[in-house]
Amino acid sequence: MNQQVYGVLFGLAAFASWGFLPAYWKQMQAALPFEILCHRIVWSCVFLFAILCFQKRGKEVFQVLKSPPQLKGLALSSALIALNWFVYIWAVNSGRVVETSLGYYINPMINVLLGFVLLGETFSRLQCISLGFALTGVIYSLVAYGALPLFGLTLAFSFAFYGYCRKRIQVAPMPGLFVETLILMVPALAYIVFLMVSGRSLFLKNTGLSLWMIGAGVVTSLPLLWFAAAARRLKLSTIGILQYLAPSIAFVLGVFVYKEAFSIHNLITFACIWTGVVLYTLEFIKHHHPRS
Repeated sequence: MNQQVYGVLFGLAAFASWGFLPAYWKQMQAALPFEILCHRIVWSCVFLFAILCFQKRGKEVFQVLKSPPQLKGLALSSALIALNWFVYIWAVNSGRVVETSLGYYINPMINVLLGFVLLGETFSRLQCISLGFALTGVIYSLVAYGALPLFGLTLAFSFAFYGYCRKRIQVAPMPGLFVETLILMVPALAYIVFLMVSGRSLFLKNTGLSLWMIGAGVVTSLPLLWFAAAARRLKLSTIGILQYLAPSIAFVLGVFVYKEAFSIHNLITFACIWTGVVLYTLEFIKHHHPRS
């Protein structure tokens, strides 16, 4: 198979894995969301350490650790990704899978907005219209329910700001994520030990649940490896289309598997978001497609 086919397969594996993550977190509903988060941090750090050792990339990690500006930036990005992970786990195990999918549908458009506000990038006409549809969907949700989809918006904005921070730091994905989890590892371990000592932790008390917690490191890190492999082989326009596979799978899980409520108001909100997504994708393809 040629490199492009491999790239598509790696991309499908990465985004499908992220899409099915709600089903993974549902296996640990008996545990506290913050305990799940801490295990995700610890075991991700362990798994990434093993991968980096296998790839002999220790020098890249040491270069980051010896750079105070990069460490400061990664400290901020680690806080943002921890917030994103916690909200996602809490929302999924609270029956809000559909709302998480909404957040990741609008995330690329939030990226465009941040580029305009923080980096001085300009909007194209289609980007403005796509943002307008996304905003219309959020406003409709506010009018219909009297409340904003706060969890979806938190996921969208936290991941957008995380991406902005990582863009400014310019550290490779794997060493960067390892240092981020390394920064978070001490408080995460401290909380796990506290729960175990106080007798409130389910870790090591339930074999199945303990294995799910340990596996959280693999399901966090492995899709990142696949994504990196896809990004090296595919055009940005292809990646831009594949990225919507994850929230689409989450949406199907929420509505058809977990039977979450989906009213006519939800449909109108998502219709606005989906219209914005289509326009955004068309603009993305137009901008990144090579000229003939």
